[in-house]
Amino acid sequence: MGDFLTLEQIDTAVGAVQKLSDIKPKVGMILGSGLGPMAESIENPDYVPYSEVPGWPVSTVEGHVGRLVLGNLEGQNVVVMQGRTHYYEGHDMPRLGLPVRVMQRLGIEILVVTNAAGAVNPDFEPGELMMLTDHLNLIGMAGQNPLRGPNLDEFGPRFPDMSKVYDRDLHTLAREVAKEEKIGLQEGVYVCLAGPTFETPSDLRFLRGAGVDAVGMSTVPEAIIGHHGGTRVMGISGISNKANLDGETETTHEEVLEAGRVLVPKLTSLLRGVLRKL
Repeated sequence: MGDFLTLEQIDTAVGAVQKLSDIKPKVGMILGSGLGPMAESIENPDYVPYSEVPGWPVSTVEGHVGRLVLGNLEGQNVVVMQGRTHYYEGHDMPRLGLPVRVMQRLGIEILVVTNAAGAVNPDFEPGELMMLTDHLNLIGMAGQNPLRGPNLDEFGPRFPDMSKVYDRDLHTLAREVAKEEKIGLQEGVYVCLAGPTFETPSDLRFLRGAGVDAVGMSTVPEAIIGHHGGTRVMGISGISNKANLDGETETTHEEVLEAGRVLVPKLTSLLRGVLRKL
């Protein structure tokens, strides 16, 4: 048997969060590599370290603080994950779904998932934002789907439709905000790979041929769990490095974190604007 989540495990984790905060969040946010500083703008915050929540996967990666921040942002009650865990850290895929399940049980209606991603589309530049219009679930196609195991009927159906994972109405709001705030907002298809290796030039040419615009090692499992549970999902990638289709440039985690410093103000403006319009 794999490491499948039970409703009991999820509700034990929910209870641990509720012991430390009585905020009832409507919006959940997951902040990716180098994007954690956005959580600093939350008002009247309660902090819940991941280590205090039974079963919560704890991140081992630089750039991921490892706590929940509950509070108010632009008049909305939010729960923000400051840092996330990845499949490459050694967790079973269903375990990576626990944070989103906990947020769903806390009452979120909207989930915003962010990440630092590498450009596959040669027209994308580091420091730009890309809104996810769709994703390519390569890991899931190959068997590692976060919904593998007994279905939790309390959340959603055994065979969820994935034709509209990312909420069209939230896209409209994000486009409006980007225009008003003069934030360049690309749109495209994101692929989640297992990592922790960055892609070879052949990997990237293969992905480009499949219609991918940006590549990362997260987000898709969380978006699937969110959508399965009836939560409206929005995904935003911060483009951290250029497409290396010719094999001439080297990608480093430091470069990804450095790009985060440029991306955080843009991401913060965009997400604050969306929250204001809800």
